[in-house]
Amino acid sequence: MPEEVATAQAQAAADGAATNPLRTGLPEDRITTPCSVVFFGASGDLFKRMLLPAVYSMYLSGRLPADFALVGFARSPYSDDQFRDYCRKQLEQFMPDGSKPQGSMWDDFARRISYITADFNDTKHFTALKDRLDQNDRDFGTAGNHLFYLSTPPPVFPEIIKHLKSAGLEKSANGWTRIVVEKPFGIDLGSARKLQQAIEAVFPENEIYRIDHYLGKEPVQDIIALRFANTIFEPIWNRNYVQNVQITSAESLGVEERGGYYDHAGALRDMIQNHVINLLALVAMEAPISADADDIRGEKYKVLSAIAPPTHADVFSMSARGQYGPGMIDGHSVKGYRQEQDVASDSNTETFAALRLYIENWRWAGVPFYLRSGKRLPRKLAEIAVTFKPIPHRFYGESTDQIEPNVLVIKIEPDEGISMRFEAKVPGPAEHIRSVFMDFSYGAGFGVVSPPAYERLIGDAMLGDQTLFTRWDAVERAWEIVTPILEVWQNTKDFSFPNYAAGSQGPDSAKKLFPDWRHV
Repeated sequence: MPEEVATAQAQAAADGAATNPLRTGLPEDRITTPCSVVFFGASGDLFKRMLLPAVYSMYLSGRLPADFALVGFARSPYSDDQFRDYCRKQLEQFMPDGSKPQGSMWDDFARRISYITADFNDTKHFTALKDRLDQNDRDFGTAGNHLFYLSTPPPVFPEIIKHLKSAGLEKSANGWTRIVVEKPFGIDLGSARKLQQAIEAVFPENEIYRIDHYLGKEPVQDIIALRFANTIFEPIWNRNYVQNVQITSAESLGVEERGGYYDHAGALRDMIQNHVINLLALVAMEAPISADADDIRGEKYKVLSAIAPPTHADVFSMSARGQYGPGMIDGHSVKGYRQEQDVASDSNTETFAALRLYIENWRWAGVPFYLRSGKRLPRKLAEIAVTFKPIPHRFYGESTDQIEPNVLVIKIEPDEGISMRFEAKVPGPAEHIRSVFMDFSYGAGFGVVSPPAYERLIGDAMLGDQTLFTRWDAVERAWEIVTPILEVWQNTKDFSFPNYAAGSQGPDSAKKLFPDWRHV
């Protein structure tokens, strides 16, 4: 690996420590073990926009081992050199920091890239992949360690897994084998179980990495630290002090070019079942006995198992759905969902979903958890808001209704940080109070920009750390929770669609579910 990589990494660390004393003593980044990473679907959108930039950023920062190789495996016809040129062009466009692939660092990275033009249903292409991986072991010292990343459409997953086994790639004689599976993990409970059966027939659970990129975001990783590394929060993190919890994932964008996919998915499948329910589990779980991956994931599963799925009769009282119509976003007119490309003109697919769930355990009994996700809302926003109970007694001449409750907000995007709303006396002779805020920003606090989620997740998969990946029992339970809602919504056409204008706060039905939603 060129000297420039190590020099740049050391200089960045020195600069950060010099400008921000909070960075002093931070642990060094973990260096992954030697391996070959195979990206199935390497000519697709996810690879070029997210996965390739993540791997190259890891290389530039010195977090990849010297013994590393990348193999692309897809249908598009490329030679090795053509694929390297393709990768360079994508990095020029999609590197998050704007850095360009050039010089000796790019040359060294590029020589580690190879490509196999393949049909996912043809065994001989998987035999060719095995030969390529053996060659990488000899040329780059990858030590028989193989990470298979499935960034293809989910219907292809079983075929890929079957052919990996037929080619003898499900295990390595000299190293480890791991498989990363992208969301969505099934389209419903039945399909998720079939997919799990196909995977577990070839790979054991400790080799399966079900990815949810939300779990790689820095504020999400920090939820456990916030709760269990600070004595001030845990004593009040329960039904005695918490009024409600709101978890929001909002987008100002529409479906863009994903209309064909989205019209068969919808907001409940696309966001609530995985991303948002995973956030709920982290917020509500009990303290694990250790930081071990299975201890943490075990506590997450316990929380999900304590959520009673709504009965079919209760679905409409515990949920709300919506579909955006034409409207205004940032002063520009935008079309409605049914006018989007590849969307049916009478589509019944929801672009907004909201739920009220209860966790039936000692800590959270009676506390409502409100989950919502939607497209074409006023702005992009992801946050967790823990609202505490109001004061029990009139104070300072104000009525208790005039005093805002304390709120702790974990801001996931676009501004990563934590905010606390509390009450303070207004300066002057009058006895008046008003809300004020304490804010923590990750960028200002640590003097660094949080790396994209995929960098952390790919690195963890290389290291064999499953903490930020979802275990099968939790995936299955999340599907069990949303299945009654999916069934009722699919069998009941909503004749009010479209029922919210693009750029609004969502449908009126969400306000009936909960009138005090935080504004997006």
